[in-house]
Amino acid sequence: DVAAQIEQLEKDGIIKGYSVILDENRADKDMVIANIELKVTPQRDCGFDELAKTVMMYDEVDSVSLMSGSYDLAVTVTGRNLKEIALFVAQRLSTIEGVLSTTTHFVLKTYKEKGIFIQEEDIDERGFVAP
Repeated sequence: DVAAQIEQLEKDGIIKGYSVILDENRADKDMVIANIELKVTPQRDCGFDELAKTVMMYDEVDSVSLMSGSYDLAVTVTGRNLKEIALFVAQRLSTIEGVLSTTTHFVLKTYKEKGIFIQEEDIDERGFVAP
């Protein structure tokens, strides 16, 4: 029964795919993740959709979301180092017609992703010493 329901959800396009949640610090210590905010000008007759499609076609881009608030698109990218992401933003994202400004935030540490705790509790083996 469950397998049939999953198969139907996949056929209907409700289940889009499956993914693995990695502890990136253990898997690839050199990988850099950045969250980039884009302020954009919506295009006539298609709003934000065409611009979002352009952004999501880059291999570096993991996700693109339309947001409410002070910026329009939230883009998550991965790269081998800070310079690679900086060049991606400067040479590719900021040059797209309709992009007004970008703000880049580098992920320093991930604690929880999709409901899964990433950072295991470190055991403090120092012991308490009273003065």
